Amino acid sequence: MDPDEELAIIILMMDYFYRKLRSASRVPQQVSNFSGHNHMIDLLHGNDRRFVDILRMPKSCFIRLCGLLQQNGVRNTRSLSVEEQVMMFLLVVGHGDSSRRSGYEWHHSTETVSRHFNNICSRIVGLAPQLIGPLDFNNIPPLIANNSRYFPYFRDCVGAIDGTHIPCIVDAHLQPAYRNRKGYTTGWEGSVHDARVLREAMSDPAFSFPTPPGEKYFLVDAGYANRRGFLSPYRGTNYHLRDRRRLGGDRKKELFNYRHASLRNAVERTFGIWKSRFRILRGVPHYPLRTQRDIIIACAVLHNFLMMSDDVDVSVTAEEDAHDEDDMDQGGDTIGQDAAPSTQQEEGHQTEMGRFREALTESMWACRNQN
Repeated sequence: MDPDEELAIIILMMDYFYRKLRSASRVPQQVSNFSGHNHMIDLLHGNDRRFVDILRMPKSCFIRLCGLLQQNGVRNTRSLSVEEQVMMFLLVVGHGDSSRRSGYEWHHSTETVSRHFNNICSRIVGLAPQLIGPLDFNNIPPLIANNSRYFPYFRDCVGAIDGTHIPCIVDAHLQPAYRNRKGYTTGWEGSVHDARVLREAMSDPAFSFPTPPGEKYFLVDAGYANRRGFLSPYRGTNYHLRDRRRLGGDRKKELFNYRHASLRNAVERTFGIWKSRFRILRGVPHYPLRTQRDIIIACAVLHNFLMMSDDVDVSVTAEEDAHDEDDMDQGGDTIGQDAAPSTQQEEGHQTEMGRFREALTESMWACRNQN
């Protein structure tokens, strides 16, 4: 046997023993006997507080959610029950976990977790028409009906509208357009104005935007036009009354802006609770852009589902401002003049809503002086 053959045999033998040693020392990724099913049972029958901390909702809400999703097509599979599928989804959106980490937690492959995550997400998004938007335009919200600061002035208010930014991941060549003023990328062109987003939502039939009927309206901030269906504050007048400095101005309009801001602020607190409950909204993982969008919608659906439940102890109610209205000389942010309408129809709507706002302001001021 020549030296080259001997060398080749030695190399083959070394490679063989190396592979044997490597396979003998390899440890499987899933070594625990505590399966995903057992993990689900442990959570369902365990401490209630722990359940809420992990899955972001009480057990009673979780059971109702699973029943609702079963009605919408979610089924048990050979290896996963509906409850386990929903738990895996809630763990990801509630804590921002990756599919890989969730797979370690539930003893399933990354592919299995990802597949069921997408399925549950799409089923929850399918509930959006039922759970996003005003359910009844005829009822007066208790927050308004039971507070003399708001009733009867805002009795036709059906809600509040505002925008918020959710960080997302887009392709590198799109990042400059999607980067917002805070420096991160969002799901729409980052510099787009809130009013344009609303206009697009109202003009596209696919969104089925719930336009308020008749004299009903949403409260909006100064970034939106004061037009039919949308009541904005006075511009050029103090709005956020935070400071104690004495400033001049139209006190009637300041009173209106004060109460308008106090009531509209419910939507700001809603955004805060929403982002706190679903931590994935602090930075959606690197899914396709469409999936990132669906995750955001699904979290909004889940939030509304929970807020409609009597079992959830987090209530979004307008808090009484620490400052008294008698101290109206407090300063605050002053907002600019009303934007010019873009069409003749919008001009008519703004004139109509402007007269309505003036009448509301006069009534509010007269009643305050009587008291």
